[in-house]
Amino acid sequence: MVDRPTSNTSTVRSLSLIAVVVVALVAAFAFTAGWLSPARLTPAKIVNALAPPGGAALGFRRNHAKGVCFTGNFESNGAAVALSKAPVFAPGSYPVTGRFNLATADPKAPDATVRVRGLSLRIVAANGSEWRTAMIDAPFFPVATPQAFYGLLQASANTNDPDAMKNFAAAHPELGNFGAWAGSAPWTASYAQERYNSLNSFIFTNAAGQNQAVRWSFVPAAQPEAIPADQLKAHGADFLAADITQRVHTAPQRWTLVVTVANPGDPTADPSKAWPEDRRKVEAGTLVVSAIEPEDDGPCRDLNFDPTVLPPGMHVSDDPFPAARSAAYAVSFNRRTAEDKDYPRHPAGGATQ
Repeated sequence: MVDRPTSNTSTVRSLSLIAVVVVALVAAFAFTAGWLSPARLTPAKIVNALAPPGGAALGFRRNHAKGVCFTGNFESNGAAVALSKAPVFAPGSYPVTGRFNLATADPKAPDATVRVRGLSLRIVAANGSEWRTAMIDAPFFPVATPQAFYGLLQASANTNDPDAMKNFAAAHPELGNFGAWAGSAPWTASYAQERYNSLNSFIFTNAAGQNQAVRWSFVPAAQPEAIPADQLKAHGADFLAADITQRVHTAPQRWTLVVTVANPGDPTADPSKAWPEDRRKVEAGTLVVSAIEPEDDGPCRDLNFDPTVLPPGMHVSDDPFPAARSAAYAVSFNRRTAEDKDYPRHPAGGATQ
């Protein structure tokens, strides 16, 4: 989609082209990266649009900038082997490096001001293959396409037009569902009480070569306890990191990996549309978080949780977001690593490679 459409015709033409190029992974990467035309959406444009009015926080991720690292294991029970030949689904325990985080470009944002919370993981199998995934606690995404996401960022930052967000919402009615969730869903006072969802669809392939579209969630063992949003402010600016650190110090925290299997006709290219609750679900194992470390010198600091880093037995679907996220994450990673001198680290620490 061009940045400044001159007519409805040009918009329709551009959207039609998008529908064609996302059929193949290579074409999706090329399109999202802007290699097909300099006028189209690029990862750099998305990353630039994420910056707050005062500019990006140097040395930090361009989004989900505030977070804390952890290590642990994924304990696979073998139940997902029928869906995927991925080595991490064979029965066993696999090391995990991860990150709890907040969807904000401001690493100093008070926790109570950020509605969306995230969980990022790197799971490594015995043969060295990796599964990387980055999830959020929302049940669906605000918009349907990467181009719409860029438009949302532009509209939300447009201080010159008081109707920018109103007009955007009118053109993207799916945004209303996300707004309803954000305004009514209960808040909790702990990362440990959140359910984290992939939102994007992926394809699992089993040993027989059978493909199945799936999404997944990590469902907490801890019982969610709702707390009024205004009461969260009394917990302090950084209560989430303090809470998860204390909880894990007391006992490992656990989440069940639940893989949801699509029915024929379920939307796989649009993460703004949730699948019906009656879809088949497979409990594939347990994430065990056993140690928390501050991010400044923690093992997740220099990890890029690229959602297209997948082991054999998993690949992307027709959903264009993983390719877009991968390209944008790479830009963010390159920028923040180039700004390493600007990142505030513990005096006795060093970079984790």
